[in-house]
Amino acid sequence: MGAPDFDAVRGYLLDLQERICATLEACDGAGAFREDRFEGEGGTLARPRVLEGGEVIEKSAVHFTHSRGASLPPAASERRPELAGAPFEAVAVSLIVHPRNPYAPTSHANIRFFMAHPASAGEAGARSEPQASEAQNWWFGGGFDMTPYYGFEEDCVHWHTVAKAVCAPLGDDAYGRYKKWCDEYFFLPHRGEPRGIGGLFFDDLDTPDFDTCFAFARSVGDGYLQAYIPILERRKLTPYGDRERDFQLFRRGRYAEFNLAIDRGTKYGLQSGRRVESVLASLPPLVRWRYDWRPDPSSAEERLTQHFLVPRDWLAGG
Repeated sequence: MGAPDFDAVRGYLLDLQERICATLEACDGAGAFREDRFEGEGGTLARPRVLEGGEVIEKSAVHFTHSRGASLPPAASERRPELAGAPFEAVAVSLIVHPRNPYAPTSHANIRFFMAHPASAGEAGARSEPQASEAQNWWFGGGFDMTPYYGFEEDCVHWHTVAKAVCAPLGDDAYGRYKKWCDEYFFLPHRGEPRGIGGLFFDDLDTPDFDTCFAFARSVGDGYLQAYIPILERRKLTPYGDRERDFQLFRRGRYAEFNLAIDRGTKYGLQSGRRVESVLASLPPLVRWRYDWRPDPSSAEERLTQHFLVPRDWLAGG
């Protein structure tokens, strides 16, 4: 079904970054992404883009990276111990959107592709990077998830309807597997609660073949905008006051806790020596913590954790 085509994945992700940034700028209507560019040997590239202080989007980061390394970082080889220390090449788009309006949810998406050459692992000085034609291991990872601050059934149903549809290239059972994985991964064990309402999460995807896996990765990347933009457009002008804003900042604290303490992507970025400003650009611009604060019983704020931040089948009407 075709050998892995690193250049094709790279080209798709560069275009995906362009399309997502253009769509988010149009939705905001005023803000624009700032781009930094860091080029390395052999075509490697880091192209982080950040929008801050927009009318609709308080902060968004949409990063493209193409990297090579002599040793696969622990966060990337955690599920593939046989590749620990292997030279690798990777390409990815990772993004986060933190809207200004508390009724508009935060969203996150990531598509990544790795190629590694374990035969060179431990060969000091033999080579510092894998050659794509020789790579014996490749895999895709990524997904998308959504974190509301005030929950709406129709938003959750729409989000998961798109999530299920984008899994078509892998068959009928893929959505159930990757939804469950997402619920389990985006979970704060120290809080005993999910980060949001989930979506899709997958990693180490290399079967049945490259063409099928790449088609699925493209479906996820393209599906993110289909899933998120209608929700952002629906909620971005909802009236709100100090109470809603205060709760949004409080709940953003949970988001920051996950990214800093648990997220493999953050750990990978720091372990691989990437620019710290880029790695931590996913953090919200403003956050608030309170000591042992709890929402009023039967309030919309309590309903978030009691009804929405509970893993369930959003497409079953329950």
